[in-house]
Amino acid sequence: MTADAPQRRLVVLAGPTAVGKGTVCQWVREHHPEVWVSVSATTRAPRPGEVDGSTYHFVTPQEFSRMVEDGRMLEHAVVHGVHSYGTPRDPVESALEQGRPALLEIDLQGARQVREAMPDALFVFLAPPSWDELVRRLVGRGTEDAEERERRLATAERELAARDWFDVSIVNESVERAGADLVDLLLDPPPVPADRRVP
Repeated sequence: MTADAPQRRLVVLAGPTAVGKGTVCQWVREHHPEVWVSVSATTRAPRPGEVDGSTYHFVTPQEFSRMVEDGRMLEHAVVHGVHSYGTPRDPVESALEQGRPALLEIDLQGARQVREAMPDALFVFLAPPSWDELVRRLVGRGTEDAEERERRLATAERELAARDWFDVSIVNESVERAGADLVDLLLDPPPVPADRRVP
């Protein structure tokens, strides 16, 4: 990156379950190859159709633990008390050093860890058009039983309450509009608010 090249900042996208974070990030990946999109590491086994290095970096629990111990994880967490997920640090720092706009899609817990590690990142909250629409999307996925849906909806209520913690909010009315709004923030990031809330 030359001395006068614009400094790209990391953009961190989070939001409640079923709001469409993964779908919006996939739209950005497909339509804006100039944007670097982080790939998380996980200890769970690949699901049908998932590709190592593209969907996730699939690693053993021992390898994941070593990455955490060596400081090679930007953020990490155990999800649902079973599998570990995290963001490898080196690829993020490499993308930023190259001047590429970089995007992370993580949960609220991970976002708080990233703010501690990279306070200059811009934190974007992806919100549903309404609570009823979020419930409709979660039920419509058909991937969880009734008990799991209730647990996820309770988590979503807590996540929605944290919206003011973020620098910017985008309402996911449509994938294309939300993706375009996100790309605008990636390519022309606003300054970090001076009065941003403390994690």
